[in-house]
Amino acid sequence: MVVKAYVLFKVSSGSERKICKKIMEFEEVLEASMIYGEYDLIAKVSASDLQQLEELLTEKLRAMPSIVLTSTMIEAREYKGKSSLIHR
Repeated sequence: MVVKAYVLFKVSSGSERKICKKIMEFEEVLEASMIYGEYDLIAKVSASDLQQLEELLTEKLRAMPSIVLTSTMIEAREYKGKSSLIHR
């Protein structure tokens, strides 16, 4: 069963862009964004199961020195709108 989740990151000051680009290199990361507020980045990830998600979090993401803290929210149900328009 595919597991999707959102991962919130607190990173070292000034490393936001570098980390955002770096985590996009992992095949499990579907998208990543810099955000304002309590956290610095958010990523949507997809894993084949909970074990693969755990490996992504502990062995890949949390192993990066500039990542100070993560918080993971596992998706319970996804709803999609009719529009796929993304503003940049």
